[in-house]
Amino acid sequence: MSHTITLIPGDGIGPEVADATKRALQASGARITWEVHNAGAEVAEQRGTTLPPEVLESIRRNKVALKGPIGTPIGKGFKSVNVTLRQELDLYSNVRPIRSLPGVEPRFEGTDIVIVRENTEDLYAGLELMIMPGVAQSIKLITEKCCRRICEYAFQYAERMNRKRVTVVHKANIMKLSDGLLLETFRQVAQGHPRIEPAEVIVDACAMQFVRNANKLDVIVTENLYGDILSDLGAGLVGGLGIVPGANIGSDAAVFEAVHGSAPDIAGKGIANPTALIQSAVMMLHHLKEHEAGAKIERALQHVYGEQAARTTDLGGTLTTKQFTDALCNAIAVA
Repeated sequence: MSHTITLIPGDGIGPEVADATKRALQASGARITWEVHNAGAEVAEQRGTTLPPEVLESIRRNKVALKGPIGTPIGKGFKSVNVTLRQELDLYSNVRPIRSLPGVEPRFEGTDIVIVRENTEDLYAGLELMIMPGVAQSIKLITEKCCRRICEYAFQYAERMNRKRVTVVHKANIMKLSDGLLLETFRQVAQGHPRIEPAEVIVDACAMQFVRNANKLDVIVTENLYGDILSDLGAGLVGGLGIVPGANIGSDAAVFEAVHGSAPDIAGKGIANPTALIQSAVMMLHHLKEHEAGAKIERALQHVYGEQAARTTDLGGTLTTKQFTDALCNAIAVA
């Protein structure tokens, strides 16, 4: 089956890692037609907007997009492309698998957890005001609707991926109404999924658990802010943002993305690590039910990272982006 997918290469190293990812997908046998659109800081200079309307139209039409790292001009009044995409397309579930790769010297061997983060509200709703000079207020928006759908997504994900536990992360001991609403909704949703063990942990205790035994948490479901912080903490356990994937899932569309920055300092040098976007593309393949192609790339990544010499410079190696991608494509061919 052939798929038409919106590709947003992004800024900085984005086009380089996007090209590497396209090569890996082609090697996997996945039949993909790319509809390429640009967004981000460079586009803003030419078009006066970081997200031209045709980009959203393309994603709405194709239902699936792959996005490289995108920059936002600082101090010029532009909204983040990432936030705008999530809000405009109602991509309410941010999914971040945190898994060790062979030989990357992770903090803990065998780390394998998944963070499911509510993506549309909480403090990220942007409801702020100055109460009086010198006093600012941010409103933490939590709704039963969004709590219920993110908890349902987490339990359904756990069932689909044969996970054993879903852990809700909260601060309901202090924020008894807002976080209390999440906790109560989680308990209600858990009753409908008896095969999955529900667990509850306060966010500060969760941070400690990350560096003691993260796998005990299994699938984490949490609010926007906590999920944002814990996702980066989790990436630090397995080698950094350069290797972890991410997805933003809604009812009508999904955007798979590299979660690292655009790294303008190394753009054009051919040394960027494409692993994060490649792993995001693997998530995309499974979303499209192209499981065989996704599994090929997963096996190839395990093989390549098992070779100590197969490292890009960010992980202490010497391979260029092209050399790493060559090695990966060769491994895919025999995976």
